[in-house]
Amino acid sequence: MGQENSCIIKHFSHYCSLDEDERQLLISLEDSPTAIKAGTLLWEVGDPANEFCTLKSGWAYSYRHLENGDRQILEVFLPGDIIGLREFAFNQRLENVRMINDGVICHFPHRRMLELFRQSLPLTSIMFAIGSRQQALLTERLVNIARRSARQKMAHFLHEMYLRLRQTNDDISGQFRLPLSQEQLADILGLSPVHVSRTFSALSEDGLVFRDRHNVTIPDLDALSVEGEFDDAYLTDNVRPLFDAAG
Repeated sequence: MGQENSCIIKHFSHYCSLDEDERQLLISLEDSPTAIKAGTLLWEVGDPANEFCTLKSGWAYSYRHLENGDRQILEVFLPGDIIGLREFAFNQRLENVRMINDGVICHFPHRRMLELFRQSLPLTSIMFAIGSRQQALLTERLVNIARRSARQKMAHFLHEMYLRLRQTNDDISGQFRLPLSQEQLADILGLSPVHVSRTFSALSEDGLVFRDRHNVTIPDLDALSVEGEFDDAYLTDNVRPLFDAAG
């Protein structure tokens, strides 16, 4: 894959400018790609945690099963994301990870990350920034589930996904593909599948969101932001000037 098509380079470039050596280091994390089918379990709770993987294409999600059989989806991973960062300090997996649709992943061991740390201070800084951002995403998801109405939850989540996708795809303009089932959306937002369907219908009636199967159209992003009480502070790249100055 050329640099211009590398999702991980696009992801990291969101935080600071990269020189050629840093780009080559990131390209090395996309070596040995493996095609993975939709629904494949990448790992489960209790498995040895000795590697990360980059999501070269496709979507994935992490989740936990509750004692009553319910499932809570914790995080949605998009192309360019690194999966497994939170388990770097642990011997065992803390959550299950499964593919949402067909995709390509690249495995690399923890020791490879340590090599990257030794070779590049800017990439090390970005790794910490990405880890911080993942924590911020989880914090915002917690607030969304616990304190917002169904309409607010859906509006907030769709706005967040749109901005995250736009980070590595400049061609997005008010429309994107959301390969999530109603059951998966329900397990992300803490709703029932029926409530998800009704919420989509209500947002559509108000002209805020239109869904055609897995295609979502947002006519007015600002209006959706108001509906979801969306504040993008946890997604903005406020660290960019610091990294650029350091470089």
